[in-house]
Amino acid sequence: MRRVVSLSLPTWPTDRLRRAMGASAPPPDAPLVLVGRDGRKRKVLAADAAALGLGLHPGMAVAKAQALVAGLTVMDADREADALALDRLALWALRRYAPIVAPDPPDGLMIDIAGASHLKGGEAALLGDLTERLAAAGVAARAVVAPSYGAAHALARFGRGSPMIAEDDLAAALSPLPVAALRLPPSTVDGLHRLGFERIGELAAAPRAPLALRFGAEAGRRLDQAYGRVEEPFDLVTAPELVRVLRDFAEPIGAPETLARYTGKLAVQLCEALEERRLGARKLDLLFHRVDNRIEAVRVGTAKPVRDVRRLTRLLSDKIETVAPGFGIERMTLTATVAEPLHYRAGASSLVEAAPADVSELVDTLANRIGANRLYRLSPRESDVPERCLDRLAPLAPAAGRTWPVDWPRPSRLLDPPEPVEAMALLPDHPPAAFTWRGQRRRVMRADGPERIFGEWWTRDAELEAVRDYFQVEDEGGERFWLYRAGDGEDPQTGSHRWFLHGLFG
Repeated sequence: MRRVVSLSLPTWPTDRLRRAMGASAPPPDAPLVLVGRDGRKRKVLAADAAALGLGLHPGMAVAKAQALVAGLTVMDADREADALALDRLALWALRRYAPIVAPDPPDGLMIDIAGASHLKGGEAALLGDLTERLAAAGVAARAVVAPSYGAAHALARFGRGSPMIAEDDLAAALSPLPVAALRLPPSTVDGLHRLGFERIGELAAAPRAPLALRFGAEAGRRLDQAYGRVEEPFDLVTAPELVRVLRDFAEPIGAPETLARYTGKLAVQLCEALEERRLGARKLDLLFHRVDNRIEAVRVGTAKPVRDVRRLTRLLSDKIETVAPGFGIERMTLTATVAEPLHYRAGASSLVEAAPADVSELVDTLANRIGANRLYRLSPRESDVPERCLDRLAPLAPAAGRTWPVDWPRPSRLLDPPEPVEAMALLPDHPPAAFTWRGQRRRVMRADGPERIFGEWWTRDAELEAVRDYFQVEDEGGERFWLYRAGDGEDPQTGSHRWFLHGLFG
């Protein structure tokens, strides 16, 4: 299923200029406009959020804008610099998010995330990471994912609903949008307005022949692109420094075994090119160019730099079943989107010492199947609060050098968040005699504690006097639980004195 992201950057020229100027840039709350010439007239070409909020907009005469807003900052626009920066942003998105990325001048990107979103934890996580990173860099952005780029483009700029549109909801999402969202020329939009067409739904329900006779084929073509009926070609972003190999076919191919065979041949060529540069691949993009201008993509990643033909071929071939060849594939392209210097590790230092186990191949297989963010290992963190004493590390990250505490054992499973229980206990130091959890009453046969844990006052003021008393208890069935009472059992300022189940042993 096609899933395409449209990234809209409504104030891209002013955001780019502020980043380029650094500390000398006008403050964010100061209205800023970028101007240029339209014939003999000076017009506003771009405005930042503050200027837009004061009623200024692109196309306005500069003299009028200065008359409306006192102290307006006016600077010259640089469209060439904006376009170059947009290309660099597309390359950043290519390396980080998906194998199919194209600039959408003057203020956006197209990103096809089909087959790549799971590596970021799903579509919602990918969109969140994309917009949050841009916001942290001072770039305003809105991203929408939809089954077609025409729909995603329209919804990112004119929609106000959910940023994730399913195929079944596409028609309902597009219908209320204005016809200007179809990327039609202004003259065509004006003509449609004169005929009474205001919304996409109204235009989609009208007969095609009269529209084509009056406006040509453009209106119908944009409608078909928005509804995903026809494919839309794009000039994908490329970088000369990327290691890339390709294979063209005189006759289109489509059988899975044929695709797998040529995938192996491309992997051989890529590894040879990587060896010449003494690099190893960390992220690979395999593109299948179909005869109908659609591109199917496969993205795989590795935990460390790899230049092993067999390993890379297997990782790529595992994803071929997700490729829809359509009427045939006429070109295959394999690119090492991210490559790093490859350092071989020395083997055992003696004949009797076993070589350290290399689990990176297993890590790569699992990460590309379930998502890299779902594969991690736990490491101790210096904190007494149980829910804060764990760090998630990459599977092959070096050891942190910390060990688990041995004074008091910890349960194998922590509940997040701790679940409240009803308990009977003598205050302030006795363990519960019985407790009720999830509707089941359990009588305590054995108990150990309390282990008192104080709040970390340096993290927030609310923990200045907070206390928890933890008990390890065993019920009549032999099950062991980790309970705590919020508070010291005497002073109400130390906690609510309610009981919670925080973990399960064994």
